[in-house]
Amino acid sequence: MKPIEFTYHLDDIDTIAATVLQQLNAKIILVNGDMGAGKTTFINALLKAMQSEDVATSPTFSIVNEYNIPNDKVYHFDFYRIESIDEAYNFGVEDYLYSNHWLFIEWSQRIKELLPEKFNTITITNIDNTKRDISLNILS
Repeated sequence: MKPIEFTYHLDDIDTIAATVLQQLNAKIILVNGDMGAGKTTFINALLKAMQSEDVATSPTFSIVNEYNIPNDKVYHFDFYRIESIDEAYNFGVEDYLYSNHWLFIEWSQRIKELLPEKFNTITITNIDNTKRDISLNILS
């Protein structure tokens, strides 16, 4: 499927996140982008669109953060610091992947062989200090 593209100003992030959320057809979302592109900021906007009262923070050191949304949970992963697939196995990543809860995964390429078949991908590109581009790939 052809990606859906959005370019937005950071002031419009909540509107874009709500639009992106409506497009998703899987609960596993890979969030890609360079360091500092705004992945966690966008995840925070997605949480807001999902009516969460939690605020997303980067799980770079904890590897996973848990957030509450009405009638479900969101697990937010950052695999930047893992050095081997064994580290992911050691903290039980497979239990999360097959939990049927929402998963937002940063640096997913580090665990690509563990990912289920069905997921959506959000790629964020930093255009400048106030603008971002999002490419949304929905698997059918």
